[in-house]
Amino acid sequence: MAQIVFDHVTKIFESDELVLEEISFRIEKGEFVFLIGKSGVGKSSILKLLSKQEEATGGKIFVNEKDISLLKEREIPFYRRRFGIMQADMRCLRDRNVYDNLFLVMRSCGYAHRESKRRIMESLGRVGMVHMAKRYPQELSVGEEARVLLARALLTEPEILLADEPTANLDPDMSWDMMNLLDSVNRQGITVIVSSHSVELVNIMRKRVLTLVEGMLVSDEKNAGYSSKALDIFEERRVRQLREEKNREKNNDFSIF
Repeated sequence: MAQIVFDHVTKIFESDELVLEEISFRIEKGEFVFLIGKSGVGKSSILKLLSKQEEATGGKIFVNEKDISLLKEREIPFYRRRFGIMQADMRCLRDRNVYDNLFLVMRSCGYAHRESKRRIMESLGRVGMVHMAKRYPQELSVGEEARVLLARALLTEPEILLADEPTANLDPDMSWDMMNLLDSVNRQGITVIVSSHSVELVNIMRKRVLTLVEGMLVSDEKNAGYSSKALDIFEERRVRQLREEKNREKNNDFSIF
């Protein structure tokens, strides 16, 4: 069975803004998957739905064959430990050094001090940052802080790594360095899902690519580059027309009654 299944998942914000419409896909354990598309098409929402930071409006999401909508509130913190999460709004705290930033995560998860130290140094070692453990975030370069954020995401030894635009603020060399680190993590058996705007990196990496346009999944290709559909205004118009036709059909069905 697939590790992750999205079954006709829809997400609508409270403002009645449609973010995702009947998205369906399956991801096997150990895959490396890119989510691509313009800003606002739902890439980040897919990652947040997976980690239960947001709730689906419709459809089902399964992780390891379990419908995550059935998780009880007390189960969610333990569920989230399956995920390593890199997000732009989850940067390091500036008032403590790298080690203490990571130790805070370990303490919040209830790990003992000795186990916390082991995992922290192991995670920093995986990204080549052990020598920076006592540095403060403001003493790091942008690329070094990105490595620390990856180390933090790996602390709980996750099954799945979710990276939301991990190279957004990095120069080309740092971006390539980050992609190599993510690829190394993937080769260790961790499923990696990355949202990205970077045409060049997606083209070089040649991984599975899910393309979103106007909140709909328009292509799913393996060993692929950056799909031209992601930036194609004609594809956007096609999706809008398809949505309008579906809405008209629904309205006609209701008018019968």
